[in-house]
Amino acid sequence: MFDRPDHLKHLATAVSRSPITALLGPRQCGKTTLARMFSAGQAVTWFDLESPADRQRLQNPELMLGMAQGLVVLDEIQALPELFNVLRVLADRTESAARFLILGSASPVLIRKASESLAGRVEFVELNGFDLRETGEEAWRTLWVRGGFPRAFLAASDADSLAWREGFIRTFLERDIPQLGITIPAPAMRRFWTMLAHYHGQYWSAAELARAMGLSDKTVRGYLDLLTGIYMVRQLQPWHENLGKRQVKAPKIYLRDSGVLHGLLNLPDWHSLAAHPKVGASWEGFVIEQVLQVLRPTDAFFWATQNGAELDLLFCHRGRRYGVEVKFNEAPKIARAQHIALSDLGLEHLWIIYPGPHRYPAHDRITMWPVGELVELARELG
Repeated sequence: MFDRPDHLKHLATAVSRSPITALLGPRQCGKTTLARMFSAGQAVTWFDLESPADRQRLQNPELMLGMAQGLVVLDEIQALPELFNVLRVLADRTESAARFLILGSASPVLIRKASESLAGRVEFVELNGFDLRETGEEAWRTLWVRGGFPRAFLAASDADSLAWREGFIRTFLERDIPQLGITIPAPAMRRFWTMLAHYHGQYWSAAELARAMGLSDKTVRGYLDLLTGIYMVRQLQPWHENLGKRQVKAPKIYLRDSGVLHGLLNLPDWHSLAAHPKVGASWEGFVIEQVLQVLRPTDAFFWATQNGAELDLLFCHRGRRYGVEVKFNEAPKIARAQHIALSDLGLEHLWIIYPGPHRYPAHDRITMWPVGELVELARELG
């Protein structure tokens, strides 16, 4: 297992300033492991709420948790949602000597319960799978093919990695979604998820997917929001500005983990991915996800007009706008669309991320940037 220093630092800051910290992320992304790394060497009381023994210990939760000191970790808290009201009471006690760290995979449940019961008392920390800061930039191809879930990335072979991802998808559909209280048949959600894999990197069209599945627009929109809320899908929203141009208003849809995408498309290794028609879209989604994890902008958008001008990623940093364009090409060229984006959006700088080895300027405000140097890009932005 890799060290995760950036996430540990973020977690330490949150725990030090908030009585309750919620560590959120998809199942199997490493939340429990990170919490154990963080708690090593300090006084900690640990409750796994999927364990009958630990649930028995919490028969009188206000008494048990009220006596605790130091760090208290409540893992899989969505299994015992009545604890949220208890935590609110304990967080308001000025004499409390405890800090609470709650972990959970079912983020819609956690966020709703925390928002209702713990407003002003909880800080949210989001954990994803591995990124290039953790795997090392030279491992970008393996990270792209296998995805960032620790067991998928660290598997002994591509075949073992694909087998783990297939098992993850099956468990997610058959166990995790029903645990959220959602009665969607697993085959229907599998079909929808696979269709999203084929729409990866495209504009969302509820009507088109609804017709293909024989469902209503509202139903497929609900499916999409569910997968978004549990960190499986990213809806990248469009940037709107009064430019006198007709701009695209539908979000773009990406599966957040490239390994899950490749599992749904049955792409077990680099050679099968490189020959697949979705390789360019897969590359675009992978790079966008890595940029968002490494740079961590507050907000991010894409931009596109009906006339064909577009930008894959737009974000603001210290009051200035920056752009990212993704190219799956060893020798990318600047297109007219990038010049339009520079001018119309007033970008401070635009980076074209590509799979080659060299960084070089292509324009006074455009730089060709290798994916293997994204960490250096974060340092350059400061």
